[in-house]
Amino acid sequence: MNDTNIILFALHIAGAAALLIWAVRLLRTGVERAYSVQLRSFLRRSNASRLQAAASGIFAALCLQSATAVAVLVSNFAVKGGVGLLAGTAILLGADIGSAIVSQILLIRQDFLIPLLLLCGVVLFLRSSQNELRQLGRILIGVALIFVSLDMIRAATGPLIDSPATLSVMRYLGGDVVTSFLIGALFAWAVHSSVAAVLFFVTLTAQGLLPASGAAAMVLGANAGGSLLAYMLTMTAPITARRMVITNLVLRGGGAALLLVVLSQGSGLLAWLGASEARQVINLHLVFNAGLALLCLPILGWIAPLTERLLPDRTETTGSLVQTTALDPSTLDRPDRALACAAREVLKMGEHAESMLRSAMALYKNWDEPTAKAITVQSEQVQALHEDVKRFLAQLNHNKLEDAQRERSSDLTTIALNLETAADAVDRGLIGQARLLNAEQLVFSEGGWSDIEDFHDRVLSNAQLALSVLMTGAPDAARQLVRAKDKVRKAEQKLQEKHLRRLRDGVRESFETSRLHQETLRFLKIANTAFASIGYPIAARSGDLLSTRLSNGSKSKPGRDT
Repeated sequence: MNDTNIILFALHIAGAAALLIWAVRLLRTGVERAYSVQLRSFLRRSNASRLQAAASGIFAALCLQSATAVAVLVSNFAVKGGVGLLAGTAILLGADIGSAIVSQILLIRQDFLIPLLLLCGVVLFLRSSQNELRQLGRILIGVALIFVSLDMIRAATGPLIDSPATLSVMRYLGGDVVTSFLIGALFAWAVHSSVAAVLFFVTLTAQGLLPASGAAAMVLGANAGGSLLAYMLTMTAPITARRMVITNLVLRGGGAALLLVVLSQGSGLLAWLGASEARQVINLHLVFNAGLALLCLPILGWIAPLTERLLPDRTETTGSLVQTTALDPSTLDRPDRALACAAREVLKMGEHAESMLRSAMALYKNWDEPTAKAITVQSEQVQALHEDVKRFLAQLNHNKLEDAQRERSSDLTTIALNLETAADAVDRGLIGQARLLNAEQLVFSEGGWSDIEDFHDRVLSNAQLALSVLMTGAPDAARQLVRAKDKVRKAEQKLQEKHLRRLRDGVRESFETSRLHQETLRFLKIANTAFASIGYPIAARSGDLLSTRLSNGSKSKPGRDT
């Protein structure tokens, strides 16, 4: 193979791998934008048994095409006390199985599937006015592009079958399983998707390039790399959230390494997994994750306490560093620099408000006065930051500002005010209601509490999206945030109707907590509106906002949300 052919081959392989990675991400994005709230609610209610938790993990991974995404999602619930260590670990073990099932499904080859999926996906995405149908179109396009990328890999690697140099390298990888294992782990970590990594390795094996022994080692490495990725993505999370991720890393990564040792002792151990080498490798991926779950689920009752002893709660200590402000008076004569400083402080306000919102709901179940006081302190900090930002921006010479700078200053002032409103809704509103609930020793009905948890989770998800919009200024995310505000309004109306239905049915707990229930929903809605305001200026500048509502962008400009 001459130099030109080598460069062309590398380009084709790199392009196919890039398309595969992007297609998996496209599919996951569609699911998250259309069904993230329902999926989060489903996962949070999976505490009944280990089998139910594992089954919910399988379903979530099938939807999100990623065990890593499920791990990050569940770790967020653990911070709020919504999912315990035992149930969370069971969910992650199930998610690993779901990820393996996804790999099996995506290897299906049917000539009619690609054009059919593309046709249906594009029509739904471009012509549907409902967001859920547009995201379904995105999902179908993502699946079709996964099939296209795998065909590209097959076409690019076809000529290499007769290349002695290539076969020599692949034979070496088949013999050096440790190197293959490390390559698989590194590749899965680099592409942020064990599904994409496994599909890539199995396709090379199907083409006759990569021996089954090397591909098996790489697939096991991809399992270890996927669990390591979840660990790295949650490194800054509290230890409560990280315990289940670390447990999964030890079980999945350690299990993959142990199975690698077993397979290296006998070359014929893969034969019973399938007739072809590619089938053996992809079945190994499923059998490993299913076997790991079957072995570990019965003993999670021992693993969870051991994990808690090895990873105890840490006592937070106050450092000696004095908190500083980004509002540097020396930048006032440089508007761009000054506005950047103000934006940093506004983002700090948003982080405080989001942290308060995240912690508030736990006080409804278990009142804790120190936590309530800490939330009040954070609210006071948000108020102080708002005053500082407002005073700093007022010192700018607005007569000398360009139009864009003046507009940015006005946006930051408005966002700061709204974030203070969100913090106040949490402190005076939610904490006040939780205090009354505890003082009067009342308990929400099972259905009422479930509704409140679902609504809080929806608002918290929007708050996190709002902070992302504040950092990136992405028009696509801003449009999504503004649409989410309307969804929250409709969801709140439905929950109020459900509450009235429980009152008509004579549910005693609903009568006792009726005012607290309705006020809690109202304060959550106020907080959501405040966070959603972050997206309005960006949506307005992109032409998607008419007056106070999002324009019918899905009808008039269907191609914008790509």
